[in-house]
Amino acid sequence: MIDPYYSLDEDWDLIVASFQSQYGIRLTRELRVMKWREFSAYMAGLDGKSPLGRIISIRAEDDPEVLKRFTPEQRRIRSMWRSRRAKERPQEDVNAFIESMKKALIKMAGGSDA
Repeated sequence: MIDPYYSLDEDWDLIVASFQSQYGIRLTRELRVMKWREFSAYMAGLDGKSPLGRIISIRAEDDPEVLKRFTPEQRRIRSMWRSRRAKERPQEDVNAFIESMKKALIKMAGGSDA
């Protein structure tokens, strides 16, 4: 299932920053040897304190009481994301993009995704 609160392509800088801050991994260097399953496991383990985690928590927030306390910047981030998601491409396009990213990562690593 695709996480509706982040995008591998649009949030790439946040992903790189999150891997560095949480795991100490310089993702731009490690992608050459990292397998897709390892990358996926690290992505799944990112916490709410990481740069991506903080943005996801803003995008995903639905509690009216919490939303009342949002700063203008948090409102902007949430609104932009929701607006973008409303205009999103068909699911087949999303799945095709993810599959192409997976193949690219596997190819860069020089092997299989096992």
